[in-house]
Amino acid sequence: MKFLAITLITDSVDPVTGAPTPTRERFREVVDAALLAEELGFDGFGVGERHERPFLSSSPPVVLGHIAALTRRIRLFTAVTTLSLLDPVRAYEDYATLDHLSDGRLELMIGKGNGTAQRELFHVTPEDQWERNAEGYELFRRIWREDRVSAEPRFRPPLAGAEVLPRPFQPELRVWHGSATSRESVELAARYGDPLFSANVTHPIGPYAELVRHYRERWAHHGHDPAHAVVGAGTAGYHAAPTSQGAVAAYRPAFARYLHFHALQGVPPVFPTLEDFVERSSALIGSPQQVIEKVHRYHEAFGHTALHLQAEPGGLAPAEHRASLELFQSRIAPVLRREIPDPAFPPSPAREGR
Repeated sequence: MKFLAITLITDSVDPVTGAPTPTRERFREVVDAALLAEELGFDGFGVGERHERPFLSSSPPVVLGHIAALTRRIRLFTAVTTLSLLDPVRAYEDYATLDHLSDGRLELMIGKGNGTAQRELFHVTPEDQWERNAEGYELFRRIWREDRVSAEPRFRPPLAGAEVLPRPFQPELRVWHGSATSRESVELAARYGDPLFSANVTHPIGPYAELVRHYRERWAHHGHDPAHAVVGAGTAGYHAAPTSQGAVAAYRPAFARYLHFHALQGVPPVFPTLEDFVERSSALIGSPQQVIEKVHRYHEAFGHTALHLQAEPGGLAPAEHRASLELFQSRIAPVLRREIPDPAFPPSPAREGR
């Protein structure tokens, strides 16, 4: 099993004083989280993309480009690139550039994104967002693979033998399709033989497991070898401690932030109590053995071989969060790597290949 640390770069306040965290400081916190993830041995670090409050993650290529300059091994992910909102030509230029700057450590997760405010910002409607996502990916994929492209897309001007530069460092880019509630992303992933990453963060396991089953069915329908389907899954939260009681007690401030976030959005929380959150959500909160057992239970439903954890403290004290991530890498990850087959992330191309 492989492990990613992911952040959506939410705007935040100081957990003690309640004062807003300066934006510059938030970005420095994200960079520090990436450096810690590489130091501790995570396989990947992911930055989300959102274009509305309370997120500051509107430009993942810039953030990941800075992280690329400070790291050497860890793979760099988006989570997710909102192709329904973007010009695929411009998105290609950004990510092909990042591919070179990172020495081929780039992987994308794509998806339509969500949120009314960001749809309105980009003049995207609920009716056309899925068509935009599919068209954007198909064109992005062609540009990555072809030196010149001719196309007459619906949502951007036509291309006539267009040469888009720079050409990428990786001839084949692995693209994951982020899926939360809809079958459109699942179908797109299965059609192209791409891996699927289930969000698995908002609801109990049922609807996510159903989408993963549908993905595997459509994968086979499109003629792909079932043995080659790759699935990742998210977690709603993470904190491990030597005892389950200590882990749950330490996580209470983070759960309070979860409730506060839902109150700000004006929607009731799916999991109203911490005890319910620990039991029914995908959160991994407990002793190392409890975390291992829960991942195995979810693996029975998903068959997933990649897992993401929250990269940032999210209401925990930074020292607590670091200790929890260290415990994950020392006591949890080695067991899961051994017991759950590896999805064989592609190696970064050699520097000599540039």
